[in-house]
Amino acid sequence: MSVSVFPKQAPTVGYDVERYRADFPILQQAINGHPLVYLDNAASSQKPKAVIDAISRVYLQDYANVHRGVHTLSQRATDQFEGAREKARRLLNAAKTEEIVFVRGATEAINLVAQSYGRSTLQAGDEILISAMEHHSNIVPWQMLCQQTGAVLKVIPISHQGELLLERYADLLSDRTKLVAVTHMSNALGTINPVEHIIRLAHERGIPVLLDGAQAAPHLVVDVRALDCDFYVLSGHKLYGPSGIGILYGKEALLKAMPPYQGGGDMIRMVSFERTQYNTLPYKFEAGTPAIADAIGLGAAIDYLGTIGLEAIAAHENELLAYATQQARTIPQLKIIGEAAHKGAILSFTLDHIHPHDIGTLLDQVGIAVRAGHHCAMPVMDFYGVPATARASFALYNTLEEVDALINGIKQLIEVFG
Repeated sequence: MSVSVFPKQAPTVGYDVERYRADFPILQQAINGHPLVYLDNAASSQKPKAVIDAISRVYLQDYANVHRGVHTLSQRATDQFEGAREKARRLLNAAKTEEIVFVRGATEAINLVAQSYGRSTLQAGDEILISAMEHHSNIVPWQMLCQQTGAVLKVIPISHQGELLLERYADLLSDRTKLVAVTHMSNALGTINPVEHIIRLAHERGIPVLLDGAQAAPHLVVDVRALDCDFYVLSGHKLYGPSGIGILYGKEALLKAMPPYQGGGDMIRMVSFERTQYNTLPYKFEAGTPAIADAIGLGAAIDYLGTIGLEAIAAHENELLAYATQQARTIPQLKIIGEAAHKGAILSFTLDHIHPHDIGTLLDQVGIAVRAGHHCAMPVMDFYGVPATARASFALYNTLEEVDALINGIKQLIEVFG
């Protein structure tokens, strides 16, 4: 490993990263003869044994369909499934479990709000306000809604540092604005947006706000009541839980007024050929057999994070990011993309004359997993005038030594390319 020109950050007091690493079986392997350095956490995080075991237990001893059965297995599965909903409520500090809707992920949650809330309230000429740093999942559903309703999509610009231009945001708010949908933390830049300010200005005009928390929830303490957001979405697979499961939080009054997103079983009270009576919250939005084991696995992930504490995790990740940023700045050929003052644990960068896909491929040869591409944020790439970036993203189990391995790997591939 290369010798750092900066001293390593002192490890967070009481934070035993090696103990936590031992909880993740997948990390205990070699890739191409090198210890795995997994730095693709913004795309999807790895799963602790507690989550894997919880899912296994469901299928080994407790699996049955939920809500419909009176037999023991169905009751067990239902208790655990609804227990996971309560854990999600506590994670976000929602007022009621009725405000927690299980979905496939943040993407489906945004589509649900667009097609249920949006289509029932927006009209031609109304405006939806998003930001220039959004993931495609917080762009495309609103474009589709605009095509369906005649509404207009407006975009809050960003600075070259990757921060929202808040003066422009305030100017864009108007009587025509019917919804604001912004990311809590950018997946491409790491920027943590001032969402309290964003929500306050919108609410002064009576405009509801949706926050895309897919990136933020694994790294920040989220209190939806303190934020006063109207909708909050997140994905389980980024939160050390399974894929195919996520959460939509919505204020009870809004969810009650919204029509169902899909029709089928479990979202009904009574069905005849003449009419259907819909179920109560949150089941009105959960048509069909849900992802039972995955929801229980997400509950186990929330429990696991609770044993460490999101504040401690955030402090550890901030140390990793600070150290990685210092190290990266010593490499003349490296350009950091996104240098907001308030960032999460994401380091996106480019290298002179080396395509990000080559960076990702060659780092993999020494066991280092980073993401290379547009990160489902093509407008961000267009803004910076690059086709793609390489992205190293950190999690609770990453170490300072892994940052050294990343920096050393970057220097080696620069030598390879001359």
